[in-house]
Amino acid sequence: MDATLYQAAAAGSVFGVIALLAGGVVVAGALVWAIRAGIEVRRREPAPPRRGAHPTLPESGPADETRQRREPAEVRPAEDGERLTPHRLRPSATTRGDDQRRPRWDAGTSGSFGSGGPGGR
Repeated sequence: MDATLYQAAAAGSVFGVIALLAGGVVVAGALVWAIRAGIEVRRREPAPPRRGAHPTLPESGPADETRQRREPAEVRPAEDGERLTPHRLRPSATTRGDDQRRPRWDAGTSGSFGSGGPGGR
């Protein structure tokens, strides 16, 4: 047997282990540097505002906000029997509804669908 072949193989594996260790040290050093750089950037940023520095809602309520119920736009086929295309539709819910009361649950119903109960009707 030739011992030179075994010595060359052993020397190659040692070089591989040393290369892996050196690469690991480089990657670990890069991560440590990135974390320190991030901490320094964070220190230079201004502090978050305190509780009293945030804007508050005026006493009169939100500005330029209205609540109203809108009527849904009916989607019906055209009178000439052609297929209704999107550019022929009106924008949805464009008209103000006649009844502006908030919808409430009907008495005697569960208030949800798929509950499995008989319901009130």
